[in-house]
Amino acid sequence: MSNPRITDASAFGRVAVLMGGWSAERAVSLDSGAAVGAALQRRGVDVTMIDVDQHRVLGLADEGFDRVWLALHGRGGEDGVVQGALELQGLPYTGSGVLACALSMDKVRTKALWAAQGIPTPAHRLLDANTESKAVVEALGLPLIVKPVHEGSTIGISKVERIEDLDAARAEAAKYDREVMAEQFVNGPEYTAAILDGRALPLIHIEPSSGFYDYEAKYVANDTLYHCPCDLEQGREAELQRLALRAFEITGATGWGRVDLMLDDAGQPWFLELNAIPGMTSHSLVPMAARAAGMDFDELVWRILGATLTTTNQEKDNELA
Repeated sequence: MSNPRITDASAFGRVAVLMGGWSAERAVSLDSGAAVGAALQRRGVDVTMIDVDQHRVLGLADEGFDRVWLALHGRGGEDGVVQGALELQGLPYTGSGVLACALSMDKVRTKALWAAQGIPTPAHRLLDANTESKAVVEALGLPLIVKPVHEGSTIGISKVERIEDLDAARAEAAKYDREVMAEQFVNGPEYTAAILDGRALPLIHIEPSSGFYDYEAKYVANDTLYHCPCDLEQGREAELQRLALRAFEITGATGWGRVDLMLDDAGQPWFLELNAIPGMTSHSLVPMAARAAGMDFDELVWRILGATLTTTNQEKDNELA
């Protein structure tokens, strides 16, 4: 849905930017929320930035807020829990609804839906303490990726190149989630597609110096390269954008988000996961793609908030129906 042009900040009323929270991605969320709040302040919005806890979420309507900009990442904020609490209060909020958020936070079930709808996604196996490493390697090959099923920001993720290291990788991922998965490794370049208002923005080619885009490469290293515009031929990029938008919409996701994918040596795309509330600092990937599309950070934040005036919470979850 294309949002009408909104020019008057008073149309939004009082806006709460929810940030921080209680997930493993708390630090990233605080950075996102601070950047979003500052952008809205520069546009004259009556905004309050809140380092939120469970009790504060349930009292936002009583505090007189009119709508919410969600800058929470990870479980509790990106998995439908906070979205449900806001719906109980009748508060409009940015991004996808309860169903799409819950689904996107569950990598295994997202992959199952994608596979059923013809979206290519790497093969996987669930792991537990009794899983035989040999059977996993026979099914998926080496190297392979081990990750928590319900985490983001590449938290707890490992690239396993030797069968002897699989148990340790599973144990590391299990620190963050009771469900752990192994996924077939795709040997090729990684791309991400930012989605905004029913279209995919220019793709970003991510090039970590280590060859593996883990937490270190994403948040610590200074030598990870981001190419936007990317290095794909225009027609090929458009094809991948269409497929990324379809992967986004199949889950019932609405408004904005990000879809991550890789290309194998033959150029076949493989979709990895959907991020319902991606990072939103001035250096994050969605703002980077927006800049390539001619949109600065403040305008991006404003447009995401603008969707709360045109789409009801109920309509968000009706997208999948």
